[in-house]
Amino acid sequence: MTFFLDEIQNVPGWESFVRRLLDSEQIDLFISGSSARLLSREVATSLRGRGMEVLVHPFSWREVLRHTGAEPDRPLAAQPKAVRSLLDKALHDYLHQGGFPEAQGASDRDRASLLHGYVDIALLRDVVERHQVTNTTALRWLLRHLLSSPASPFSVQKFHDALRSQGIPVGKDTVHAYLGHLEDAFLVRTVSLFTASERQRMVNLRKAYPVDPGLIAVFERSGRANLGRALETAVLIELERRGADVHYVRTPSGYEVDFHAQLPDRSTWLLQVCTAVEEPATLAREVRALAEAATHYPAATPLLLTLESLPAAVTLPPNLRWQPAAAWLLGDALEGEL
Repeated sequence: MTFFLDEIQNVPGWESFVRRLLDSEQIDLFISGSSARLLSREVATSLRGRGMEVLVHPFSWREVLRHTGAEPDRPLAAQPKAVRSLLDKALHDYLHQGGFPEAQGASDRDRASLLHGYVDIALLRDVVERHQVTNTTALRWLLRHLLSSPASPFSVQKFHDALRSQGIPVGKDTVHAYLGHLEDAFLVRTVSLFTASERQRMVNLRKAYPVDPGLIAVFERSGRANLGRALETAVLIELERRGADVHYVRTPSGYEVDFHAQLPDRSTWLLQVCTAVEEPATLAREVRALAEAATHYPAATPLLLTLESLPAAVTLPPNLRWQPAAAWLLGDALEGEL
């Protein structure tokens, strides 16, 4: 027998009822909810270690294609040119509109209204009410800053100083706490520096990302397309979906690689995301950073991901791999792999 209990967190005392079901009945029990009150650490406490979390993200790109009836039945490299062109356009659309189901096919105006509503509800219900936040002005400034500056280093000290310069009193510890609340509410994700030193991880800046690339177009106010940031965000969320432990890398020469990812199968990857393949200087800089990082992490597979589905316009060092981001997001194997 299987039981499904949705939005159970709204029922007072649900934990006792669920434990009684598990203790007295031979059942499979699924509990679902859209609130941060169902955080895995709290469910584990409530159910005394008898629960396992499955985090439900917005649609991945493959799921968007499936939703629209356009999911490919073969790897990208095996598709005819016309299909690859359609998939390239579909990826651009995904990076703009994101993966929230209700946002699919909506006009830009309706999508912006919808996503603003999602963010406002999560902010009010899962942060302000849940944590009894009183300094809502500082909290909203923080969220707007993070969502409008995706894939950018975030300094608590600089943000704290900026708030105080605007006459908004807030402590640095409070900013740290607010950042944690926003992550718990699944509004943002942060990535720390990959290092064996916990102190170095703590003192170096984290990079912040929205939980869905569609939020970038809504909160970015400069009018730029921001395809690079959106693609980087999509790659990070896909790595999270695949269960990876993700950090970023800074080489001794000061170059950065977007992601150092350790997957559950124990494979390790260095991923560099690049959209400006038509700019030789930019592409060469990205390749140089990836090549240097590969020398310091020889156990990791260095992979250049490009938005364009054509091979990179520079000759890659022999140890570097390349794959179109579309193929990687679809889960296609690298050439030469089974």
